[in-house]
Amino acid sequence: MRVVCIGGSLRPQSNTLEYLKRCAGVLEQEGVETEVISLRGKEIQPCRGCYECVETARCAIQDDDFAGILDKMRAADGIVLGSPVYMSSVVPPMMALLSRATFVAHWNGKFLAGKVGGPITVARRAGHNLAFSQLLLWFFINGITVPGSTYWTVGMAGTGGARDALEDQEGMGHVENFARNLADVLRKIRA
Repeated sequence: MRVVCIGGSLRPQSNTLEYLKRCAGVLEQEGVETEVISLRGKEIQPCRGCYECVETARCAIQDDDFAGILDKMRAADGIVLGSPVYMSSVVPPMMALLSRATFVAHWNGKFLAGKVGGPITVARRAGHNLAFSQLLLWFFINGITVPGSTYWTVGMAGTGGARDALEDQEGMGHVENFARNLADVLRKIRA
């Protein structure tokens, strides 16, 4: 079993990545191989809505980092998405990745369906619910099973440097519970 965790933060020391790393650590303890991918330093252009993926089985945009990440998403049994929240929404690079991934997957056998995954959003005060909902809608439209936790997997963090995430014991606890549930669902589905 393999899970890819994708972080949308562009900060070098990211609170969002700290939550994803904690999730990956628990998954590893549960016997699930993980990889954490940061979108920092990667170029993901927005979807052009050209529908070339219907004809060619791949995205028409070939001069950015999308294809390599999509290959990892396709090969994984699970996908965890982490996004910081700016202006009450998922960050643009993450939405560009998800829009393109959905188009390619939908028109080519719906290859994301049947996976297991879920969202983690990180904000200073507000906006979690809207961004969390955006990511949930992405999982649902792609037929991905989302296990729960003891609360929504949202983190409280407002400064750079990953200090806030490491101090958010409650948020980290929800992420840990989510990771254990994700591993459990993966084992049941793959049995």
